Amino acid sequence: MLKDITLGQFFPIDSPLHRMDPRTKILLLILHIVAIFLANNTAGYVLVTLFTLMIMLLSRVPLKMYFRGLKPILFVIIFTAVLNIFLTPGTKIELFNYETPMTWEGLVLAGKMALRLVLLIITSSALTYTTSPIILTDGIEKLLSPFAKLGLPTYELAMMMSIAIRFIPTLIEETDKIMKAQKARGADFESGSVIRRVKALAPMLIPLFISAFRRADELAVAMESRCYQGGSKRTRLNEIHFASVDYVAAAIFLLFFAALITLRILL
Repeated sequence: MLKDITLGQFFPIDSPLHRMDPRTKILLLILHIVAIFLANNTAGYVLVTLFTLMIMLLSRVPLKMYFRGLKPILFVIIFTAVLNIFLTPGTKIELFNYETPMTWEGLVLAGKMALRLVLLIITSSALTYTTSPIILTDGIEKLLSPFAKLGLPTYELAMMMSIAIRFIPTLIEETDKIMKAQKARGADFESGSVIRRVKALAPMLIPLFISAFRRADELAVAMESRCYQGGSKRTRLNEIHFASVDYVAAAIFLLFFAALITLRILL
């Protein structure tokens, strides 16, 4: 299960999305999330789904990686869907001449919420799959640079966000190693009730926290030993800049957004 968490991984391949400026990708990601929640009819959901599929194909990342990333939140999707089906008021669903507590309105709402969650995870994963942590840091810093005049430590915030995303796969790998080590010593994480399995995970939290703090300390020492300093005076080997692929992507997205709003108004 832990190996199915793919958020934070980067695939160094060549694709139109990899060649895009990180600022463009971040802004379009935010707008795409807004578009997902703007869809309110069947045509809108179909359009958003097709556009998300186009993003997956343009990234050239194996589709199985996107679907692997959905496995960890499968329980959340199912749990949310069940709550909507049973708790949403409306017309009761009849099965074999028996009126069930489920409603048709809840069933429709559950489908919409599940689709939205899936599209959100896939779109967010596309950003980290196609953007290296260093470039992502530069993009976030550039976007936050106007707030530096207000005294906001933009570089430090960008660095913290990118390091946090980058260390997700590392911490997952460390958790998997600790679990395997404790299983070899007789620990049982799979049998028993849910509460018992949660209690069984408690002993692994201490070594996981120790490992996380140790890695953070090693990273800080490595950066200090190299006289690493951030901020506006820091130079970069490769400066990020907008290219023709960014303008094409922005134009396509504006057409998509306009079509989605038109469907929302007319239907």
